[in-house]
Amino acid sequence: MANESVIPILIPSLEPDERLTALLHDLQAAGLAPVVLIDDGSGTAYQDIFTQAQQEFGCVVLRHAVNLGKGRALKDAFNYCLTTWPQLTGCITADSDGQHTAACIRKCRDALAQSPGRLVFGVRDFDAPGVPDKSRLGNKITRQICRLLCGVTVSDTQTGLRGIPAAFMRQLLSLPGERFEFETRMLLAAKENDVAFLEVPIETVYDSKEQHATHFHPLRDSWRIYRIFVGAFFRFLLSSLSSSVLDLALFSFFCVLFRGHFIGTLYAAAATAAARIISASYNYLVNYSVVFHSRGSHKSTFIRYFILACIQMACSAGLVALLLMLMPAAPELAVKIPVDVVLFFASYTIQREIVYR
Repeated sequence: MANESVIPILIPSLEPDERLTALLHDLQAAGLAPVVLIDDGSGTAYQDIFTQAQQEFGCVVLRHAVNLGKGRALKDAFNYCLTTWPQLTGCITADSDGQHTAACIRKCRDALAQSPGRLVFGVRDFDAPGVPDKSRLGNKITRQICRLLCGVTVSDTQTGLRGIPAAFMRQLLSLPGERFEFETRMLLAAKENDVAFLEVPIETVYDSKEQHATHFHPLRDSWRIYRIFVGAFFRFLLSSLSSSVLDLALFSFFCVLFRGHFIGTLYAAAATAAARIISASYNYLVNYSVVFHSRGSHKSTFIRYFILACIQMACSAGLVALLLMLMPAAPELAVKIPVDVVLFFASYTIQREIVYR
């Protein structure tokens, strides 16, 4: 098998029950192999299930002495697969809690085999009957946040059924994230590395609340996921605020320095220009290295940044003037603030997708 192209199925598992055994039975009946099962520190009470997985279903079992998290389990499995099968096409990741059927796993494996360079997502239909309202609402909120703040459009951001190309698996080995947030970081890493997405509709399976046990901690793990989504935008916000503070401080400094060296109030114009040049340079460098982690050349990136800054300034001035013409009784600040807020969000998107890409 070492010289054959294979697509193994990776199943991280913590304290599994009969649903894992049923899934392994279905995978065997469907002829889906090899299967790599990761025991993420389940303990001695669950070893009979993993022993059965090895002896009856022919699974490879990787073991963690303690619970290290889903992200670490997947990365260890990636490493095992990459070193075991040199001709690896990629792998399929699936959950052990019964949400992914053998038929759905086959659909995603076939999709990866046909498109070996794409990241395949097995996406659920959250509008289907029987989907809990909490899951439906949570998916829609997460999907919109992911699209607006990260520029990543995926129908099911938290699906555990994925087909991952071998080359991307290598990149993911060093990706931060040891627990559930690893799958979210995978989305952003795919975007940064220009890995195309492919969505495959799958069956939406939900058990009753009593049956469907989960190791997902609603507060702790949700925070780990959402802080990834809002991280870049929060850094962008801090960068913009600090640039504004620096601009005002430098303006005050240059006013004192230039006063008396220019005709009339031209010193204020000179102070404005000097402060803006320095604060804009600071903002560019912080956004380049800290906010967006750009790898583009400084020359082309700065040109795009400069053009955007000019356009943004012109749009602000033009829109404020236009709105004041249409609403002459409106206070200037009441018009300028919403205009600049809209331009701020537009600027964030343009910088993320174009300037620093």
